[in-house]
Amino acid sequence: MTRRELLRRAALAGAALPLAAQQEPPTLLVHSSELSGLQPSAALKTARDTGITKGPWSVTYTRPEGLSEAGLHDFFSEAPYWWPDPKNPNGPYIRKDGKVNRDRFVDHDIHLGRMSNTVLALALSATLTKDEEAADRAWRLLDVWFLQPDTYMNPNLEFGQAIRGITTGRGIGIIDTRPLIWCVQGIALLERGCPNPKLSAGLRRWFSDYVQWLTTSTKGLEERDNGNNHSTWWATQVAAYSTFCGDAKSEQKAYELCRTRLIPSQLRPDGSAPAEEARTRSLSYSIMNLDAFSLLCRLAAQRGIDLWTFKTPEGAGVLTSVEYLAPFAAAPSRWKKPQITPITQTRGYFLGLAGMATNRRDWVELQQKTGHPGGSWGILFDMLMNQWLAHA
Repeated sequence: MTRRELLRRAALAGAALPLAAQQEPPTLLVHSSELSGLQPSAALKTARDTGITKGPWSVTYTRPEGLSEAGLHDFFSEAPYWWPDPKNPNGPYIRKDGKVNRDRFVDHDIHLGRMSNTVLALALSATLTKDEEAADRAWRLLDVWFLQPDTYMNPNLEFGQAIRGITTGRGIGIIDTRPLIWCVQGIALLERGCPNPKLSAGLRRWFSDYVQWLTTSTKGLEERDNGNNHSTWWATQVAAYSTFCGDAKSEQKAYELCRTRLIPSQLRPDGSAPAEEARTRSLSYSIMNLDAFSLLCRLAAQRGIDLWTFKTPEGAGVLTSVEYLAPFAAAPSRWKKPQITPITQTRGYFLGLAGMATNRRDWVELQQKTGHPGGSWGILFDMLMNQWLAHA
């Protein structure tokens, strides 16, 4: 049996155990058997050396003065596709799907992304190279963003993706916190090699509160029921944060939602995703949706639950959609549906995740050929693919 097969089977080793009975600390997107063999890359060293000097960040450092009733500790963002109305410049904004308003308030989006990206880079360096300086810096960044009395962020998105003149916040804004998936991945790594029990306890309380809000609030439930990639990213976030904070019930509900609603309502037996293909950037959103499905499938697999091969009675499933979209990821010019912006080669990772999960070397190699995300997740993803290919 090859090491690759051992790695794949290890990711499914917990299948016979209920989630609450699995005692090993979760590593989220990286199984312990993979982690032990990862080789630090030059890109990781660069990210570590850059990250060690950056931050900290906080939602309290910059505020949307005059734009919102959000409090000092509230995350605030504005909807990207909403613009001033030329016919009524001081009136409510109007929507231009796919056209990004660069003048909106984006500070909290940027800072949350930078914090999450840096925490993961430092955590990877700390875990793989016993880098205590990196670990200390990562814990410091986490303490400032989530826990310090003067700088913490409230565990909700009540003021996400507001629209001037229309609404102070929408459930759709929840998608803005998806970089926190990389953040909790970083925390999980830190806990294995460079633990800080006091901060870990506080972070688990924060994410437990956020999961509670995601799964019970009006905006959280609106996002769950949105019906397109927003619902998929909601489930992926709930699964990741629930895994981290030990909420087996909420984690299981995210996987069940995938089987009973997300796949049946979003994916077709031919592999298409009509809600994404109706957009002005239909290929971008189709890729984004499959990225979320693939992360959700990988999270579930790490816990012994197989969502990769699940299919509806009609034949819809994640792998069918991967097959459908793969040719267009390789050659975006073949896509004939609306796509008002170019596809970059740093977008998407569903091919690599699906390929590693199903022993499809062609998908993994295609992923490396077509590109993958930048940032710390891209670095980790690349190391995982290189390790997988080396043992194929």
